Amino acid sequence: MSIELDSLLEKIKAPDQAAMGAARAYQATLAKPPESLGRLEALSIQLAGITGKIHNRMERTHLLVFAADNGVVEEGVSSAPQSVTLQQTINLTRAKTGASTLCRHFGVGITVCDVGVNAEIHDKAVLNRKIAYGTQNICTGPAMTREQTLQAILTGAEIARTVDADVIGVGEMGIGNTTTSSAVLAVLLGADVEAVTGRGGGITEESFRKKKAVIRTAIEVNRPDRDDVVGVLSKVGGFDLAAMCGAFLGAAAARRPAVIDGLISAAAALCAFRLCPEVRSFLVPSHASFEIGYRLAMEAMDLRPLFDAILKYIPAPKGDREAPLQCLIFDSQYDSYRGAIVYMRVVNGVVTPGMDIKMMSTGAVYKVVEVGCQQSDRARRTKIQKRIAHVEVEKPPLPLLFARENGFAAEVAAQMNMGK
Repeated sequence: MSIELDSLLEKIKAPDQAAMGAARAYQATLAKPPESLGRLEALSIQLAGITGKIHNRMERTHLLVFAADNGVVEEGVSSAPQSVTLQQTINLTRAKTGASTLCRHFGVGITVCDVGVNAEIHDKAVLNRKIAYGTQNICTGPAMTREQTLQAILTGAEIARTVDADVIGVGEMGIGNTTTSSAVLAVLLGADVEAVTGRGGGITEESFRKKKAVIRTAIEVNRPDRDDVVGVLSKVGGFDLAAMCGAFLGAAAARRPAVIDGLISAAAALCAFRLCPEVRSFLVPSHASFEIGYRLAMEAMDLRPLFDAILKYIPAPKGDREAPLQCLIFDSQYDSYRGAIVYMRVVNGVVTPGMDIKMMSTGAVYKVVEVGCQQSDRARRTKIQKRIAHVEVEKPPLPLLFARENGFAAEVAAQMNMGK
């Protein structure tokens, strides 16, 4: 299988510099101030380099979700039971999760692929590419064999290469995979475990300490070589991570842009980048994850996410359990005289007027100036502004994506309400 991987990597070529130059020249002819469209202009040039065309229409969009279980959950690193992987894998095919509901709403295709769920799945809507019934516990030995890792990479690559789409998104479902992702990042980046490990789905302080200890133990037991990406994945990774790594490689080989999701997706993209640096030209980071390892992964690939929608409390709450504030920013306004204001939907946590909120990816501090309610508490809309801002412009909210249920972050059906 290593020969097949080598063949795949050889298919990944550099972006079309002539097309990128033509795209820049075309933008210079448009009746607008230079660079007035900001990063959209850079994105259009990137797409030209990928497709070889100046004008691109991303009409066929598709989300790939790779589902697998991780043996490390035996160590108590997750707030959710392993059975949630199976439940959410099936829910993803029925528009009962935030991701799949948004796919249905916006006409995005979705493929849910089982590469290692620890259960039999008889639902025909789930693509069966099961390699094994979950990985082994990385605290006691390798997650999987090298052959299984290569199989997962090639599986993801084939799906991404052959899917009927102009652009793909790459995601996952697997309880315990923030632990494996943090382990992979710690090794590949040569970083301390503390620097790349977050709380994942909202675990307790005790579980958080255990999670970091588990990652350290896994690295000590397996001693992965940071220069051997396949080896790192096989020792401390997971089937989902390996398949996602392959998906990014497959998309690049097919000259198709691939959108990075959160921490796990970013870790998989970094693996693909380390296997073939040319992959970077085909990657489009979506949003800035609040997981601390995400930022390091982006820096390692010299990438910057398009959206910053995750915020968190500055002060730690009382007690030993942290309940992170999560928000979806849906609009912002700027006035050269009065300053900037941001509108957001609170999807987890509680805010009050006067509260300071820190944006995790940039460090910017905002102050809540007004809290307004819609039809229900879960559809709470909040207006926040920078300390210098005084603009007040109301805009309709985007869909509610996530809510806190049963002690862990569960995806819920999106709700669209375009009225004030």
